[in-house]
Amino acid sequence: MEVFVDPDLCISCGTCIDLCPEIYDWDEDGKAKAIEEEVPEDLEDCAKEAVESCPVDAIKESP
Repeated sequence: MEVFVDPDLCISCGTCIDLCPEIYDWDEDGKAKAIEEEVPEDLEDCAKEAVESCPVDAIKESP
């Protein structure tokens, strides 16, 4: 699975970072970003929870 955060949609709420800090972090503009687009198998659950919890659907996932 891969994830991508759309910086144009991100409102910097931090939910994804709180849920899965191993995958998401802040970029230099204060928006969330995927540290690693390719999510390790053992972190897929928290990465998916972050995708589902994003209030503005800024995180996209691909299988």
